[in-house]
Amino acid sequence: MSLSLLQPSFFMSKTRSYAYILIGFQLFLTAMAIHLSLRVAPPDLQQGGNSRILYVHVPAAWMSILVYLVTAINSSFFLLTKHPLFLRSSGTGTEIGAFSTFFTLVTGAFWGRPMWGTFWVWDARLTSVLILFLIYLGALRFQKLSVELASISICVGPIDIPIIKFSVNWWNTLHQPGSISRSGTSIHVSMLIPILSNFANSPFFTLFFFVLETRLLILSFLESSLTEEIEARECMHK
Repeated sequence: MSLSLLQPSFFMSKTRSYAYILIGFQLFLTAMAIHLSLRVAPPDLQQGGNSRILYVHVPAAWMSILVYLVTAINSSFFLLTKHPLFLRSSGTGTEIGAFSTFFTLVTGAFWGRPMWGTFWVWDARLTSVLILFLIYLGALRFQKLSVELASISICVGPIDIPIIKFSVNWWNTLHQPGSISRSGTSIHVSMLIPILSNFANSPFFTLFFFVLETRLLILSFLESSLTEEIEARECMHK
């Protein structure tokens, strides 16, 4: 069973069977997250409506790190097995991660302008997230040159993850410390639920994007193989 999961035919049949369930669940979570963020959650007493940016900013920041860790694992498996499915998942993860990190920086800038008076400061947390974005861009660039080089660069990059996590504790930063820890959370439940709902929505979007890209890649490969087979038969009949 474990080996069949890596077979293109098994992947195509199973993803086709569960595609409508995945899409339906994705749409439900998206509608729920939008409703909770815009209609249910009250505006913050000090930040006003600007606090609603955090409902997408925080989940995007979490996803940028989570996707990177998963991508690094997939890249390690690809370097060990050379299986194209690990390569495809690593490539998709790099694209999604780069977008999540960019979205984190942009939403953080728009939140920071009214709160801090500027779109950007060379804060330890902001700078380390920017470095993560540059690592993503470097991996995307390396993919055009060598997939092995791109995988190696992804595997080396996790050194930046603990810096992002603990930068607010190690240095005196403008960015606020973490609001969620083992001891609990300082975020009120009316704000925490929209944040968690948006975060829950993100993995399903990532999975949907991965499935779509992989199916298109397999179909493209099958089409090219069929074309080559037809051309070979035509040459034999001439």
